[in-house]
Amino acid sequence: MKVFVSRKVPGDCLRPLFASGHEIVVSEFDRPLTPSEFLEKAAGSDALITLLSDKIDGEVMDAIGPQLRLISNYAVGFDNINLADATDRGIVVTNTPSDEVNEAVAEHTWALILALARRVVEADESTRRGAYKGWEPGIFLGKSLAGKTLGIIGMGRIGGMVARRAQGFGMNILYNKRSRDEKAERELGVVFSNLDNLYANSDIVSLHVPLTPETHHMINADAFSKMKDGIFLINTARGSVVYEQELVNALRTGKLGGAALDVFDNEPDINPELIAMENVILTPHIASATWEARNKMGNQAVNSVLMLLSGQKPDNIANEEVWEKRRV
Repeated sequence: MKVFVSRKVPGDCLRPLFASGHEIVVSEFDRPLTPSEFLEKAAGSDALITLLSDKIDGEVMDAIGPQLRLISNYAVGFDNINLADATDRGIVVTNTPSDEVNEAVAEHTWALILALARRVVEADESTRRGAYKGWEPGIFLGKSLAGKTLGIIGMGRIGGMVARRAQGFGMNILYNKRSRDEKAERELGVVFSNLDNLYANSDIVSLHVPLTPETHHMINADAFSKMKDGIFLINTARGSVVYEQELVNALRTGKLGGAALDVFDNEPDINPELIAMENVILTPHIASATWEARNKMGNQAVNSVLMLLSGQKPDNIANEEVWEKRRV
C-alpha cells in the first residue's frame, strides 16, 4: 500500500513507516506543495499524512483515487480538510491532540503575554541598535500583570493551562465557552462570563477556540468596540478567528494597546500594517513548536496510518461516524 507524507517532519517518527513494508513517499520539498504538486505525488495513495497547509476537499480526494482510506493530519486542528466530504466517501480523518501540544501552546501564549506586557521585543531591538546608553527611569514602561484581568475565550485543555499559569501571576480570570465549566471554576478560580462582560472587563484577551463558522471573524469591529481601551489581544488559536483588517483599525486608533499573534487571517500573508506596528508581536505559527510536541504529533500521525492499514481502529478519529462505513 502507498502512503504519502506531504512534508518532511522533525525527528525520526517516520522510521516505523519505512520499516512497515508499505510504499512510503515523502515530499522532497521542505515547503508547502502547490495543489498540482500535491495531487501528482499523492495519486494512488491509500493513506496520507498531511499538514494544515494542505487543503483537501472532495475533489482532491476523488483525484487521489477510490483506494484512499485515511487522512492523518499532523495537527490538532483539521479545518484544512473537508470533513463532510471525507465522511461521505468513507475516508477516516485523524488528528494529533495531546498534552504535549497543549502545554506547548499554553507556554507560547504566556511568552507572548509577557513579551507584550513588558515590551520585550521593542527593548531588545532598541538595545541591538545601540540605543542603550545606561539605566533610565522612563524607557519601555510596561504593564504589571498582578491584579489585572485575563479573559480567556475557549476554556478547553489549552485555555485551562493558560488559566493555571495566570494564577501564579495573581490575575483575575474570566472565561467564556458554550457552557459553564464548574470543575474549572473550582480548581482554577475562573469566573464564567458572557462575551460582552468579558470584553468590557478584561485587560488581556486570549483566544483558544477552534475555527468554525461560528468563530470565523468573531473578533471584529463590533467586539473591539465593547473592549476596554488599551486591551491586549493574544491569538494562538486560528488566524481567521480575528478579522485582521479590523484588528489593524483598532490598533491604529489606539483602542487596542497591543496584539500578539502566532496565527493570521490569510497565512502565510500578513497585513503589512501589522508588520510595521511596534506594539504588535508576530510569530510564525510556532505555538506548538517544541521537540516534545512535534515528536508526539509525528508518532500519533504515523501510528494512525499503521493501525488503519493493519485493520485496527486508530486513535483520535475526527469523523467518528465514518468508522462503520469506512473504505476497506
